[in-house]
This record gives sequence, C-alpha cells and structure tokens, in this order.
Amino acid sequence: MHNPGHRFQAQDRFPAQDRFEAGAQYIAGRLTKGTSGRTHAVVDPATGDEVYTYELAGTADVDAAVAAAREAFPGWAATTPGERSDAMHRFAAVLADRAEEFAQAESLQCGKPIKLTREFDVPGTIDNTAFFAGAARHLQGQSAGEYSGDHTSYVRREPIGVVGSIAPWNYPLQMAAWKILPAIAAGNTIVLKPAELTPLTSLLFAEAATQAGIPDGVVNIVTGAGKDAGEHLVGHPDVAMTSFTGSTAVGKRVAEIATATVTRLHLELGGKAPFVVFDDADLEAAVHGAVAGALINTGQDCTAATRAYVQRPLYEEFVSRTAELMGTVRLGDPFAPDTDLGPLISVAQRDRVAGFVDRARSYARVVTGGEIPQDLKHGAYYRPTLVADAAQDSEIVQSELFGPVLVVLPFDSDDEGIRLANDSPYGLAASAWSRDVYRANRATREIKAGCVWVNDHIPIISEMPHGGYKASGFGKDMSSYSFEEYTQIKHVMFDNTAVARKDWHRTIFGDR
Repeated sequence: MHNPGHRFQAQDRFPAQDRFEAGAQYIAGRLTKGTSGRTHAVVDPATGDEVYTYELAGTADVDAAVAAAREAFPGWAATTPGERSDAMHRFAAVLADRAEEFAQAESLQCGKPIKLTREFDVPGTIDNTAFFAGAARHLQGQSAGEYSGDHTSYVRREPIGVVGSIAPWNYPLQMAAWKILPAIAAGNTIVLKPAELTPLTSLLFAEAATQAGIPDGVVNIVTGAGKDAGEHLVGHPDVAMTSFTGSTAVGKRVAEIATATVTRLHLELGGKAPFVVFDDADLEAAVHGAVAGALINTGQDCTAATRAYVQRPLYEEFVSRTAELMGTVRLGDPFAPDTDLGPLISVAQRDRVAGFVDRARSYARVVTGGEIPQDLKHGAYYRPTLVADAAQDSEIVQSELFGPVLVVLPFDSDDEGIRLANDSPYGLAASAWSRDVYRANRATREIKAGCVWVNDHIPIISEMPHGGYKASGFGKDMSSYSFEEYTQIKHVMFDNTAVARKDWHRTIFGDR
C-alpha cells in the first residue's frame, strides 16, 4: 500500500479553487456563482481534504439556465446535421488536447486511480464524443413510400427542445457526456445537474464545448442540491424531457415530478449484476473477470459484478482463487501510477458498505477483506471483499451496495443458475461464462438484463446501447438507439391523387 503522506499534490496539479473561482454554474457560456445562499465542498476522498468550495445553485439559477437553453434552441435546432457534426468533431479534438486535465480532475474529486481515468473514463468520453459527431449526420427514419397507395409517407426526426438531465457522482465525466452528447447531436439544448460531490469535470466539459464553438446556451450546468435545483429542473415548465441516472429510489421521485408535467422521461437506475459461471467455464478467465468486474471504480458501478453464481463443481476453487487474487489488489494514492483501487466517494459511503458486510457476518462467510485499512484510515478506503454462502434472499445478495464487495453463491442445474440470476428487482447488466455456445446463447436469451456479456464483464462501446430492464429503468444511453430518447418522431403524409372527393369521405358524409 502507498503511504498517503507521499501522495502527489493533486491540488497543485489541478488547482480547483482557482480554476472555478467564478463559480460552479455554467450558464450561457460562462461560469457564475450560485444564488441559493448555501455552500458545498468538493472533498478529495483519498485524504478528506476540501479542494473546492462553491455556492450551490438555487431555483433562480435553474430558471436562468433553462432560459439560456430555450433561447439557444431555435438556432441550434436549425443547424444542419453536418454543422452539428463539425462542431462536435471540434469538441472531441478539444477533449483530446485537454485529456490529462480531465483525468486529474476526475481522480481528484472521485478518488479514482489515475490509470483508470487516463485509460477508461477520459478516452471513453472522447470516443463517445467522436461517435456522436458522426451519428449527428445519420438521424434515420423509415424510408419514404406509398404505404396507403394514395399517399407518400415519410418520417421526420425533430429535436424535442430543452432537456433537463441529472447525473450521478460515480462517473461524473462519462455520465455528463452520455447525457449531453446525444441531446445536442439531435439538435436539442440541455441543462445538466451534476452531483454536488463531483461537479468539476462536468464544468470542464461544458467549457470545452464552448471552446469548440458550440453556441452559448446549448450546454448549461447547474450544480445544486437534488431537493432544490434537481426537482425544480425536472418540474420546470420549459423542460421538454428529463434524463436521470441514479438510484431507483430517487428515480421514482423524478418520475413522479415528470409525470405531473407530462415530460418525456429517460431513467437509468440501479443494478445488481449477476455473474453466472457454468461448470465448463475457463476458471482462470472467470476469476480474473470477477475481480475486475467487481472492483472497477471501487465497485461504484451500476453494472459491476456483484452476485457471482458458480456451478457447484467449480464453486470452492472459484472462491479460493478469487479471494487470493483480490488479496493482490493494491490500495493507495489515486495519483500513484501503480494504485489499483482508490477510496469510495465518501466516508459515509464507505461506512454504508461496511455496514452491509458487518451484518452479513451473522449469516454468511467473509472470505477476505471486510475491513478499513488502518494505514489509509483518513481516506474513504475499504478492502476488496469476498462474501460466500449467503442465502439468495439475504440483504447482501438483494441490495445494491455500491462498493468493492462480491458475493458468491453456488448453483446446481443450468435452470437454477438462470433463475437465480433473474431473481432480482434489477436488470441492468449480467454476464455468462461458458465454453459451450448453446449454453451461452441460452443465457443471453433468458437473463433479463439490458446487457449480457459472454466470457467478459464490464466493457462498453459507443456504438452499442446501455440501459436496463425492470427496476433498472428504461431508455438507452450511447449508440444511435439513444436518439429514440432525444428526438420527436413526426409522420408526414402527402396526398398523391389531387382528388377532392375521396372515397373515404363517404364514410363520414354522403353516398358513394
């Protein structure tokens, strides 16, 4: 482990307080201070040090951001797909030029290991931006045709208007991109509320959009509390669509508010991803996949492997080898290049995860981990933890922990393994591990999740959609499928006959 006393001086590498001295709201192309009268601190979770204090947004700031977005909408919506595409290609180039700045800011506010932000969060965001730059030119609909015989029909995709989005703290940069990019590629304008804990890279992202020549007001950021700024944004009469990523509980509240105003809604909510290992699986691959899939972002990932179901012939060896591999994971300073696992987002979140594990000791076996490392106790660190032999209906199996904890349970028949995988209110992601193509195909058909990996767990790509089943929400991020969320479909129908007295009129009045 790395001694936190020798950590890089992240504040010197990314001087947050000076960088955003003008405030943590980005409205109509400039930074401003919030008007709620309350302040909030961004805390480095590796040390507990405050690195940036800012004024939270109030309802007046939300109103100003929505007004800016509404004013910018007609002009942005009127641009050609090619013009939007060119602007977004420039946006991707700006992000690439500033990649290290983004990586350091993300590690500072989240505690992510710098190798994760440099090699996953930031490159993924740049790629996503480049993808939507291309996708902006391909807003497709059904081809024109004479479907009725007497008419020509075609489909238009039109932007919806002002989008109000709320993003979580676990992937602040990537979630800002997932919200902003499809919205503006389709011709909408947007107001994004990032989590109060982690606003830095969302602000940088909006600033980079302006630097790339995207007009003022197209991308706006309000950083405020959910009860104030968030609920006001969702219920705002000038917001035409809400996109929310976060917990299922908060998602239900968002849905209540959006429903009251008949606002279009996109929800990406919680997850409890099953990791199903059949008895013909490559055990070495499954063990490595389980550790990586469970510990990415310190387990604070809604698609993380959390429930490993292992067919009984492999169960004991899987448990022992997974515990052994977890023991090699290096905790420490997020800015050290060889750190594998950083802290959780906060001490409160660490203690919440620890509470789940401590309660599980009465009914399950904590094989490894399950403790706070004493040499890193000033940060929100928690050791990688493996829990075995819990009951399927136990709290630790059914609840979303959002921490570096993997629970392993045995199963006997393939039927049982798939049944257990589906025995959850969530359905965001899953994986199946087998050398048998028929077994794997059955799992992909029958596991109810928005993404099912085979012999891997976690990779995402810009070209493919991300979204869930059941209590994990509805709608898709990334890919061209996301345009289903961010465009209004209009059917246009032309009469081809030039006949005044049409046969169908006689069904309403007169005789044939």
